[in-house]
Amino acid sequence: MSLLTLLTITFATLTSAHPKPPLHHPNPFSWQTTTHLIAFGDSYTYIQGTFGRQNFSFIGDSQHLSFPASTLLTNQIVQNQTSTAEGGPNWIEILTGCGMEPGLTDPKTCAKQVWDFAFGGADISTEWLPLHHPYTTSFVNQTRQFAEYGDPALSSSDLVPDKEGALVAVWMGINDINDSADGELIPAGMSYREFYQKLQESLFEALEKNVFAKGYRKFLFVTLPPLDRTPGNVERKEGEKLPNATMIEWFNDALRNQAEAFQARHGHKEEGVEVMIYDSTTFLNHVLDSPEGFGIKNTTDYCRAYDQPYVDADPGQYGCQPLDEFFWFNTGHMTSHTHAILAEDMLKFLLEQGGGKKHQQGGKKDKDGEGWWWGRGGSGWSA
Repeated sequence: MSLLTLLTITFATLTSAHPKPPLHHPNPFSWQTTTHLIAFGDSYTYIQGTFGRQNFSFIGDSQHLSFPASTLLTNQIVQNQTSTAEGGPNWIEILTGCGMEPGLTDPKTCAKQVWDFAFGGADISTEWLPLHHPYTTSFVNQTRQFAEYGDPALSSSDLVPDKEGALVAVWMGINDINDSADGELIPAGMSYREFYQKLQESLFEALEKNVFAKGYRKFLFVTLPPLDRTPGNVERKEGEKLPNATMIEWFNDALRNQAEAFQARHGHKEEGVEVMIYDSTTFLNHVLDSPEGFGIKNTTDYCRAYDQPYVDADPGQYGCQPLDEFFWFNTGHMTSHTHAILAEDMLKFLLEQGGGKKHQQGGKKDKDGEGWWWGRGGSGWSA
């Protein structure tokens, strides 16, 4: 039985539990009652759609932002070796169980529907960093595309009738921190910390204007993966790693600061925003430090034939060990197996939300070092 099959069974078992909702929130977040996941981000989050740009998106690109409702509603998720940046299902598909099977999946048929506006190679805003390609859809334009075309299509079809069952997921920043790591694209006189703060301000401004304004109230943010430990960085001397662990910490701090401010502005009873932050940095560092417990045998390299035909089915013909034994899929992306490990941990985190208890963020070790516990990030900030 494959890891993905096991995880699917595990997810179905875990989601049968029903945590007690908090008294202070009229409609607290519950993963069990979540029916839609609306995603924004970059190559870590994008999934291939039949109406998307090949190898980049579920729907459209920056040169083709507009679409009629019928295009979105007949769009299908493609699942094959090249339909994600991981060589197989990514965290968003594994977490929801939507689009994991080879071939085509209509997201409307999923118990938890996925509507993914992420774009491979995206940065947050062209105000701060240039596009990778003329067709790249930045995070700002992803949210604009959603506000102008995506949300009207979903709302008019009654696919998202009251939006209480929708979770907005954002995993953003991999390209931003990589593109600016050498400092050349950071404005003169601005520190890295200040620059990361500006990036996050732009992200939350777009989110507030284009997603919150449409009535969405439940938000999940994910911190950066351990990009200081990519195969390329492993080969560099400690002082030459870019980005380094300190940069990643600063970037995550900027995310948390802006998430707290967003929660403070809109977390009161009348608006009822719930913000959750999943700490992928800490959890994935743990996986890298203790790979054996997760079935991973190689944390420092990747299969150089990762993009060759049938490498997933027969890696030996290219001189590679099974791809599931690698943490890294290529120089900057994690394998589908690593995404599955992450999704299982994230599921435990989400199942702890909305219970009215004050929790820490997921992915951290307990004080006695006896195990891993899962908890709530920003949603505990509601008054």
